[in-house]
Amino acid sequence: MQEETVQPQDAENSGKSVEEQLADARAQVGQQRDAMLRALADAENARKRYQAEAANSQKYAIERFAEALLPVVDSLEAALANKDASREALRDGVQLTLRQLTQALEKARVSPIAPAPGERFDPHRHQAMAAVEAPPGEMREPNTVVATMQKGYQLHDRVLRPALVTVAKPVEKTRTNPISDTDLD
Repeated sequence: MQEETVQPQDAENSGKSVEEQLADARAQVGQQRDAMLRALADAENARKRYQAEAANSQKYAIERFAEALLPVVDSLEAALANKDASREALRDGVQLTLRQLTQALEKARVSPIAPAPGERFDPHRHQAMAAVEAPPGEMREPNTVVATMQKGYQLHDRVLRPALVTVAKPVEKTRTNPISDTDLD
């Protein structure tokens, strides 16, 4: 006589028919499927929410900068509206407006690139517009800034516009002609 091996069964499945156990398993699979679908839906909703937030961040990224520029616009409009302003008052107003604009740029972490004469030429931050020899008697190192034609600007460490500069070039030594007129006779 062969002995049947008895397999341990779950406590809740003991005494249930195979059909009941199958129905319970199907119900459990259904519950797990529903939970998985809810988790997928939650993940999809979170992804859409993050995409919308990212789109809004890009769309309104310069909001604070634009708010900082509004007083500059107000000052310029006031200057244009004042037809009786003297040249001196107009100049003072423009200086004040420039100061407001400079402060707005500083708050936005936009800083000028204004190399001083003698500063080493940096091709990442400067754009050479001309190369000139130093005037006689003035010693300039080659590849140094002679003059800044237009300031550049950078945002944090990214160059928005390079500074336009004139650069010192090496002084060319005048070559003497080894053949003289007397050698031709």
